[in-house]
Amino acid sequence: MHIIGLLLIGISAGICAGMFGIGGGLIIVPALVFFYAMTQHAAVGTSLGAILLPVGALSAWVYWKNGNLNVTYSLLIAAGLLVGGYFGAKLVQPVSDMTLRRLFAGFLILVGARMFFQK
Repeated sequence: MHIIGLLLIGISAGICAGMFGIGGGLIIVPALVFFYAMTQHAAVGTSLGAILLPVGALSAWVYWKNGNLNVTYSLLIAAGLLVGGYFGAKLVQPVSDMTLRRLFAGFLILVGARMFFQK
């Protein structure tokens, strides 16, 4: 039962990653939409390309096949993820769990509101 639950979690996360580009979708996708005027589909595809192997190689391939993945942007973002992930993890260690949860929730609200109300 433990194994089945873990597989279902992985499948659910994979479906969400393929549909929404989550993970990178919380930061990369809105940044590409807001700052690079990419379409939502191209931003999701590019985000998946940046996180290619651990998250969504097949999903990124589908987006690429449909012309919705900017490979150059994906590679540059991946390089930034390598450096930023390390420093972000170092910076957040002393932050309490509750503070981190509240910061994350606030960030999600701001991004969601921006995406909802943007024309």
